[in-house]
Amino acid sequence: MTAAIPAHIEAASPHTMNTYGRLPIALSHGQGVRVWDVNGKQYLDALGGIAVNTLGHNHPKLVPALQDQIAKIIHSSNYYHVPNQEKLAAKLVELSGLTNAFFCCTGLEANEAALKLARKFGHDKGIERPDIVVYEKAFHGRSIATLSATGNPKVQAGFGPLVEGFIRVPQNDIEALKKATEGNPNVTAVFFETIQGEGGVNPMRIEYLQAVRKLCDERDWLLMIDEVQCGMGRTGKWFAHQWAGILPDVMPLAKGLGSGVPIGAVVAGPRAANIFQPGNHGTTFGGNPLAMRAGVETIRIMEEDGLLENAFLVGGYLHGVLHRELAALPGIKEVRGQGLMIGVELARPCGVLTQRAADAGLLISVTADSVVRLVPPLILTRAEADEIVAILVPLINAFLAEPV
Repeated sequence: MTAAIPAHIEAASPHTMNTYGRLPIALSHGQGVRVWDVNGKQYLDALGGIAVNTLGHNHPKLVPALQDQIAKIIHSSNYYHVPNQEKLAAKLVELSGLTNAFFCCTGLEANEAALKLARKFGHDKGIERPDIVVYEKAFHGRSIATLSATGNPKVQAGFGPLVEGFIRVPQNDIEALKKATEGNPNVTAVFFETIQGEGGVNPMRIEYLQAVRKLCDERDWLLMIDEVQCGMGRTGKWFAHQWAGILPDVMPLAKGLGSGVPIGAVVAGPRAANIFQPGNHGTTFGGNPLAMRAGVETIRIMEEDGLLENAFLVGGYLHGVLHRELAALPGIKEVRGQGLMIGVELARPCGVLTQRAADAGLLISVTADSVVRLVPPLILTRAEADEIVAILVPLINAFLAEPV
């Protein structure tokens, strides 16, 4: 195990831009679902790099594969064929039931590509000013276009004018969607997260997903489902929308696809797969050999180790215990989520719990001001789920007991 870096090493640099509200922690190394900081303090990682570290840390099957790839070639260029691009694309097509994939580096890029697909889909049909339906509380990224699609005025503030062409509707209300688009011939797509992540772990209902798919078919719209955070096995299926038995036309992916190596993808079905032609879209780093190897190996290991079933079973167990311990307490609004994507909503802002949990040896996040979010690696065991509960529940109880 790596020796702890001496305590005098600073956790933060005065030379980085002040873009993150960081905790005073610098992580040194990890093993499984545990990480250590530069001072040797151990933490149980229930955040997984924000749903990124699918296989946890220092996975014995992943690390040698990445070392092998680094010793061969890290980056080439999309001027040339990258064999693992085709291998990973074929696997994503097999798992999703769609037909083609484009590779990029981040969820933001994947969502930006989806928005471009929707616009070009409209232009190809003669629509000069395409409109895309998006959702309240959504989060799709921080570029100007994805920020405009995002439903959070707080993160949009200071970056106007935002991109036009978005129609915003509430979650799980098919009549509101129909009313907002009634008589509008410019609508080209509906775009949403199956389970909103940054918005507070808010799931779309199965019957709503099915109703939107039907409406998109009737009106010749693209159904675009952002699976960046809730995809890649996190809910117990490869992609969270699969619980509803539907197929999207466009599906952005990222986060857990590379187990920590930056990677993004857009997987498309027949109606969207041929919209882009050479020159319409591209990326320098997307689809590079290292990222593609990470994606191929991540899926291989997930299949070999049964991690979808593990996410479903251990996630269901963790959700059940948290619900039993917390749901009836005054000050708790809801315990919700699916698989290993769980949110505990409190009745008031609870951002202080992030630091308090870290002090107690647990890494979590608080999103949407009042939702404790748990998105641990998919290798989590029941015993480790019990450890999460043993640390988190007393912290929430103590917080709720404090005067407002």
